[in-house]
Amino acid sequence: MISLRRNWKLASAMACLGSAAAFVGRDALARAAGVPVHFASHQLCSATFVAGLDPTQFFDEAIKPKLGPLGGLLRYEVDRRHREVRTSLAGLIESRAVHDGPFGCRVLHPGREARFFRGDAGDPTSSSAGLPPLAGPDVVAPVNAGLADALDHAFAESDTGPRRFTKAVVVLQHGHIVGERYAPGVTPATPLIGWSMTKSVTNALLGILVRSGKLDMHASAPIAEWSKPQDPRRPITPDQLLRMTSGLSGGDSAHTSGFSTIFDPDTQMEYDMADQSGFAASLGLRAKPGEEWRYTNCNFVLLSRIIRNLAGGTADATRQFITRELFEPLGFRHATLEYDSAGVPLGTIHLWASARDWARFGQFYLRDGVTERGRRLLPEGWVDYASTLTPPSAEEYSYGAGFWTQRGDAPAARSRIAGGFPADSFMAAGSQGQYTIVIPSQDLVIVRIGWSYTPNDDRVATERLVRETIAALQVEK
Repeated sequence: MISLRRNWKLASAMACLGSAAAFVGRDALARAAGVPVHFASHQLCSATFVAGLDPTQFFDEAIKPKLGPLGGLLRYEVDRRHREVRTSLAGLIESRAVHDGPFGCRVLHPGREARFFRGDAGDPTSSSAGLPPLAGPDVVAPVNAGLADALDHAFAESDTGPRRFTKAVVVLQHGHIVGERYAPGVTPATPLIGWSMTKSVTNALLGILVRSGKLDMHASAPIAEWSKPQDPRRPITPDQLLRMTSGLSGGDSAHTSGFSTIFDPDTQMEYDMADQSGFAASLGLRAKPGEEWRYTNCNFVLLSRIIRNLAGGTADATRQFITRELFEPLGFRHATLEYDSAGVPLGTIHLWASARDWARFGQFYLRDGVTERGRRLLPEGWVDYASTLTPPSAEEYSYGAGFWTQRGDAPAARSRIAGGFPADSFMAAGSQGQYTIVIPSQDLVIVRIGWSYTPNDDRVATERLVRETIAALQVEK
């Protein structure tokens, strides 16, 4: 019976892939088939060796459900001695991901060196900034019953599903934690995947380069592949990459979900390609730069390469730059930004950081890019620039420049405001309900992290968390 069930699942999965081949072509199908095993090996490696999470629980909650019919066919092995994870899909396709110290985990692809880490970059989870922690090692209890109820609701699960798997909530007001909660197995020191909240950190790194005079956001992007005068991509600016209006013919992450995601070019780039920025730089245009909003991670892969090149051109130099110029001044204690095999930081979706680190990042934007010790890292006005609406995104999404925004009286923003978000708020947001919400009018930052399967990245529950938190803190005030 087990064999028959396994063969039925295999036949079903292969039928899905086979029928898709007629639409996407054999080359694209081969890349799509590699996505599940590479995704699983990478994420399991990071969860185990970067975050210290239980791999069995993480696989069952955060990997298997995302892969649909292929999830039941995946097999994995965690090798703690060699700090790597190996996965296979029905014994036909295999993947291997290794832990590269402070550079996190990455998938090994044929023809790429096994290591670029030099071994002297230090401990990724320690800060030498001398800043005190936000709080002690113990969980900070909510300041009142209303906030306790709000946190209870943030962790509540439906009797019928889908599951929300909330892992951490931190509420920071006036620079102090006024309440937090964590799921079993997660602590204030546990790094958690931010997914596309990572893009907002990329925004900060670009701001640092702008303030130092190394980058002009409105000049042609320094992409070598586009340097010829007649290249139609040459006019693309870093601002257009940051606002998702480059016109590049990449994937469409905002409109893909579930099993179909493996056929999206963005997903294939992220999990089946050793040199992600090389792929992104090879793309042609689907629209004139500046005219169309399209949420493609290819834009941020290219911005990450620009950061790498301006920070010294190597993975080592880039990591040292990010640590020195951002992580240490902000007091990050448990953050690891991962890299691809070309040594480019994965400034799209692969920053692991504790919920308290994410809260400190939100506080940094709440203070207009000035650290807790009064050091300005971002140009004056940069936070307003980041949270200013990109008009082509207004109808459906209301996107700024690396942040989602409620500013600008756009239809999408009005919908979130009606649910509980203040009109002056903006947020870093990631797939499956990762949020760092900045609310200047309340001097408030709310972080929610989990891997949710509820609709729209757990939006309804997050709106409830925001409005209940504000109401509770107003009572306290």
